[in-house]
Amino acid sequence: MFSKSKINEPGPKPSDTETKKGADAKKGAGSDYKASGPKPAPSVLSSDLLITGNIKTAGDVQVEGQVDGDIRAHLLTVGEGATIKGEVVADDVVVNGRVIGRVRGLKVRLSSSARVEGDIIHKTIAIESGAHFEGSVQRQDDPLALGTKKMPTAAAADAPKS
Repeated sequence: MFSKSKINEPGPKPSDTETKKGADAKKGAGSDYKASGPKPAPSVLSSDLLITGNIKTAGDVQVEGQVDGDIRAHLLTVGEGATIKGEVVADDVVVNGRVIGRVRGLKVRLSSSARVEGDIIHKTIAIESGAHFEGSVQRQDDPLALGTKKMPTAAAADAPKS
């Protein structure tokens, strides 16, 4: 008639196990859970540094030296004495120095000391007075998309269509 209650028995209770599993699921063992710690400092490539190769990071990069290769970052700041020869892709791009190659970013800013030789694909752009820019500018809703089409060249536009 009476049954023994499991409330007072030693060992894990079903409700405790479920609660713990729920907490672990929120932490996301192996998922996209991000710790709420301080934001890491940007990586700084000093003025005496020459990098040959591509750079890819989810963080921020400040270039003061020379990079011969493509850069992909969250925030990219090109210092006044810096030169980048390659494609630049970042959520935010601030150019104070020289970029030779395509620039793609959600927000692109060319300061008065900027020198850009290449196309700029952006969502928003700001060009300060005094900046030198040689290339074309194109606005896109998602300039960071991998399938961004290259802009047609004069030779391709003049080619006969069959």
